[in-house]
Amino acid sequence: MFAQTHPPKIPIDKLVDRIFTFRQLSRVDQQLLMNSLLSKDTLTPIENDYINRVFDAVQRGTIRVVD
Repeated sequence: MFAQTHPPKIPIDKLVDRIFTFRQLSRVDQQLLMNSLLSKDTLTPIENDYINRVFDAVQRGTIRVVD
């Protein structure tokens, strides 16, 4: 059997800072962000703001989505 690996837990604010610093959203960043946010029952207003900031930046072209 294969061992299931879990991505490391990174604070959402640090992950969002990293995304904006490099101006790109990688597959790894996407996975980490989704795993962090989807593992919760509810999002705080700050976490919701982080999601909106990243989404808006991707739509504007400020953040590139890369593989």
